[in-house]
Amino acid sequence: MGIKPLQLSRHRAVMALSCLALAVLSACGGGDDPVVPASFKTLDGAQPLVIAHRGASGYRPEETLEAYQLAIDMGADVIEPDLMLTKDGVLVARHDNTLGATTNVADHAEFASRKRAGENGDGEAVAADWFICDFTLAELKTLRARGTSNHPTAQTFNDLYLIASFEEVLQLREAQAKATGRTIAVYPETKNPSYHRVLTEAGAILNSAGARVRMEDELLRLINKYNLNSKDAPIFVQSFEPSSLQYLRAQGSKTRQVQLIDAYDVDFKTGAMLYGTSAAEKVYSQPTDWKLAGKAELFDSMLTPAGLAAVKLYADGIGPWKPMVVPVKCTLDAAGACSDLDGDGKFTGYADTLSQAPTALVSDAHKAGLFVHEYTFRNERNGYYNLSKDMANDPVNEYLLHFRLGVDGVFSDQSDTAVAGRAKYLKELGR
Repeated sequence: MGIKPLQLSRHRAVMALSCLALAVLSACGGGDDPVVPASFKTLDGAQPLVIAHRGASGYRPEETLEAYQLAIDMGADVIEPDLMLTKDGVLVARHDNTLGATTNVADHAEFASRKRAGENGDGEAVAADWFICDFTLAELKTLRARGTSNHPTAQTFNDLYLIASFEEVLQLREAQAKATGRTIAVYPETKNPSYHRVLTEAGAILNSAGARVRMEDELLRLINKYNLNSKDAPIFVQSFEPSSLQYLRAQGSKTRQVQLIDAYDVDFKTGAMLYGTSAAEKVYSQPTDWKLAGKAELFDSMLTPAGLAAVKLYADGIGPWKPMVVPVKCTLDAAGACSDLDGDGKFTGYADTLSQAPTALVSDAHKAGLFVHEYTFRNERNGYYNLSKDMANDPVNEYLLHFRLGVDGVFSDQSDTAVAGRAKYLKELGR
């Protein structure tokens, strides 16, 4: 904001001293004060990152090269693939360890006999599906990807795109960074590493030479192959399981690492996070490796100052669920039930809640030297965990709310909206 020109008067001497104090003025006798942009509240003082969650997964079937390319075109800083291991030891970009919901595998009669019972990678039973670990990369390449049910726009591109290997994602990142002149980072997640380790130890994951393949070893091999093994390389490695990140450090990984933090659910009546110790609750409330090791601690132990200090020993940042930063809460009716705020006749999660005062998590994490990358931001109004009522059906408002708190990055299914939200935030800061 400019100021009026200083008018020299009988108080000339006083005004001259003021000129010395206001060194940002071009001259004391006239001119406007140049606007000094406000500082970012992020850990490193840089603008927050837009992280394309499984690519532009709101617009294209997730984890495909086409989804990642679209996210890059939309201006995302980072593309995020989840990693699974194939039967022949190749890392592929897939979120689920099953194929039924996100590919056309059911249309392939040659794979009908591979449908079986199993588990989802975190201990929950799966009655019948096709599992990635039963397929080679070549077999997966005969399938076509499908969008998830929460993104109807992405589903209009069903059966068009191939499953991508992680190496193909790395090659895309490298090529696009060179073509655009931009820094484009990649953000792989070691998905279900304990589950994969059991498969490896059982000899179910073997490479072309017949050797057992551990997920983290293969990831580190590719990190080194593409010259990404340094603290300032355009890569972040994330996991919900601490031991996976600790193993990578012990094996020589120097990349920035991120501890993801989950919860069982939100108590919409109080705004508190729900954890819990039942078997069903522990699928989300406790790291799988901690559960298998018999530990009692849940994810919430990571959110305390002491827990953050422990995370800092092996990670550089945390990836919390967004209600851990900005809680939401419903309005109770006369019967003590959550009210229907959006008028659709029923309580539907976030759409019938209001944002509450932020927690101290961002500040506490920064004090511990950890950056904060939140998940997951989505445009669709009708998603159970998408937009609270006070966002007025505008996802840009949600990005603004979180950027103003100093979060260092956001995982978004719609990169273009996240970029627009950040642009509006930069304008607020005079940048």
